[in-house]
Order: sequence, then structure tokens, then C-alpha cells
Amino acid sequence: MDSFVRIWYVYLTLGGFIFAILTMGPYSLLLFFSAVLLLLLIYCLHPTHIHHWTLGLQMCWQTVWHLYIQYQLYWLQETPDSRLLLAISALMLMTQRVSSLSLDLQEGTITSSFQNSSQDLSVLIPFLSYSLNFPALLGGPLCSFNTFVQSVRQMSVTPPLTPYLRRLTSKILQVIILVWIKYPLKELLKSITFRVNSPCVCQNIIWIWILSLLLKMNYYAHWKVSECVNNAAGIGFHGYSHSGKKSWDGFSDGSPWVTEALSRPSAFARQWNRTTAVWLRRMVFKRSNRSPLFMTFLFSAWWHGLHPGQILGFIIWSVTVQGDYKMHHFLHPMLTSKWRKWLYVCLNWAFTQLTISCVVVCVELQSLESVKLLWCSYIAVLPLLSVLIIIIL
Repeated sequence: MDSFVRIWYVYLTLGGFIFAILTMGPYSLLLFFSAVLLLLLIYCLHPTHIHHWTLGLQMCWQTVWHLYIQYQLYWLQETPDSRLLLAISALMLMTQRVSSLSLDLQEGTITSSFQNSSQDLSVLIPFLSYSLNFPALLGGPLCSFNTFVQSVRQMSVTPPLTPYLRRLTSKILQVIILVWIKYPLKELLKSITFRVNSPCVCQNIIWIWILSLLLKMNYYAHWKVSECVNNAAGIGFHGYSHSGKKSWDGFSDGSPWVTEALSRPSAFARQWNRTTAVWLRRMVFKRSNRSPLFMTFLFSAWWHGLHPGQILGFIIWSVTVQGDYKMHHFLHPMLTSKWRKWLYVCLNWAFTQLTISCVVVCVELQSLESVKLLWCSYIAVLPLLSVLIIIIL
């Protein structure tokens, strides 16, 4: 391994250690335990057996702490330490990285120079750096191990920030816009015009929709900030385009403007938190023999923490996506004219927005209160409509 490349690995890893300790305090041990466990599994197990052990142990470790948080919230009626919540969030992202890496090892897609780790312990350094690098510690997007290695090699040749200043500025401006949008949404929620307990059907539904938009803006802004941090550190470089310019395309959790314009719940599910959606598809959907769609959303609920609102939210999402597939298959042959296609797109966009609002409110608010909030609203009819579509079609 080139000495300059090794320096970058050490820099990223040491930065992750320091950042974790400063932000999470003693709870940073949750991450360090996972990182050490990964190295032990890589060193001791054959690649053909490593993925099941890595994913299983990591999910069990993560679930223990998720259940501990629920014990504090619902049994002790206490507010969990913010540092613990931060550590759990980082642990969830680490689960993505270590499971993605273990599956790469099992499938033999890891770059050959990092094979046979039992022969030389120094080749474990990139694995440790991948799991604990500070740009990805508190935010995505998820990148593959080979992409990470390629980015580090590029960092040792060219300073990462200089060629990226223009793109970085563009993303920062997007973050500012997304944060600014939150303020009028907050004012609308406080307005007497829109109330969740309003007897008016439209006002009731619009209030839930605005609340979901506000919650989604938080996610979009966080993902853009994460992209900025990772790209500024040089992570996510995808080589050069035909014109010779550096390419950073693909290292993204999706564009908020593209995602919100989607007119099908199934397309929204693939685009929302895009790298996580790809990870779930790879970990569960492609490897499930029975009901892959339902198993994928059930696993997502497990990964998120199994709060009551999360379980209901992902069940709603799976039913909505399944209903969307059936409805599209049934109606597509009838869309023979432009006006029918436009009408279908417009109505389906509204349906997508409102059903995703149910999902976001349940998943984000987590508790039984979110479930009560949803079912006290007229918007709860829409998930039931998806169930009806599945039964009829």
C-alpha cells in the first residue's frame, strides 16, 4: 500500500475516532465495538461465511440499543441522552457499511489487493477506515468499499476540495433553500386556516400533508449537508467524464425536487433515501424467496428501531407500493390518449403525496401518538384504499 494512501486512511480513521468521542462521549464505544467486531470477522472467517455473521451480529447489537431507548421512552417515561441517540443514528449507518462490505467480500467484488487479510494485518486498515471514516459517521450517502478505496487513492494525488468548489457551493445553496422552506411550512402549521382536528376534510388532510413536507425537508437538508461533507473530504469521486472533468455523480441520496415530483409510490420508494433503498434491495429484496417486497419493508422497520409508528408506517408503505403495482398494471392499457395519461399522472401524484404523508408522519413521530394522529385524520382512508385495490385486483 502506498504510504500517502495509508496516511489518508489513518487521517480518516483518526478523525472518526475523535469526532465520535467528542459528539457521543462514552456512547462512542457502540461504534468502536462494531468496528472491532468487523475486523475480527474479516480476519477469522472465510469470505463465503462472513456476511451472515456480520449482518446478524450487527443487527442484534443495534437492536439491543434500540430496545433500550424504547424502554426509556415508554416504560421509564424518560428522555434518552442526546449523545445516545446520536450514537444509535451513527450505528445504523455503520450497519449499512459493514453489511455492504461483508456482502462484497462474500460475492468476491472487493479489489483483489485487499484479499487474504489473514496473511497481513496491515490490509485491515482500509476496512477500519471505511467503517469509521468521519465524513460518513453521521450521514450518508452509502458508498461501496471499492468506491471508498478509489476516492482515497484520488485524495492522495489531488487535493479534494479545489476541483469541487463550484459543485460544493451549489449544494450549499440547496441546503439554504431547503432550510428556508421550512419556515413558511411551520407558519402554515400554526395557522388557524389548517388544523388537524378541523371538521373540514380538506383542511384536515392538508395539515397532515404540510406536516409531512416539513419532516421531509429536514431529511433533504441533512442528506445534502452529508453529501457536501463527504464530497469536500474527497469521498465519492467517480472518475472522469468524456470531457476530462471530475465526476461526482451518483454519490447522492436523491434530489428533493425530483423525488417530490414522482407520481407513483413505488418510484418514490426507490428514490427516497436512494442509497439506503439500494442497500435494502441488495440485502433483502434480491435475497428473499417469499414476499420480497413485504420482507424488505419489514426489515427496514427493524433497522429503523421497531417503534410502533415505524412498524405501522412501513406496513402502510409496503401495502401502498403493492397496490401501486396492481393499479398501474390494470390501468396502463387504458391510457391511450394524452389527456388520460395526464389525468392519471396528476391523480396518482396527489395519491402518492398523501399516502407518503401517512408513512412519514408515522415513521418520524414513532410513538403511538403518531398512530392516533393519523387515524384521527381523514387521510387514513388512503392506505385502506390501497388494501382495497390489492383485494379487488
